[in-house]
Amino acid sequence: MKNQNNNVRNSGIGFFGLLGIVFIVLKLVGVVNWSWWLVLAPLWAPTAVIVVCLLIGILVAAIANSDR
Repeated sequence: MKNQNNNVRNSGIGFFGLLGIVFIVLKLVGVVNWSWWLVLAPLWAPTAVIVVCLLIGILVAAIANSDR
């Protein structure tokens, strides 16, 4: 019988990390004239989406509990 290792390891930089590096390089070499918050958006945007989803979930739970 074959020993299957079902542990999936996800390593690497990922899409948003790569996009962030590309934007930073483009900003540093002067190809784009964007503000730094926009250049760094791919690095913080996934975290911001998670925080917004958590806040919506907390709000929905609070509204559901206030009706009881």
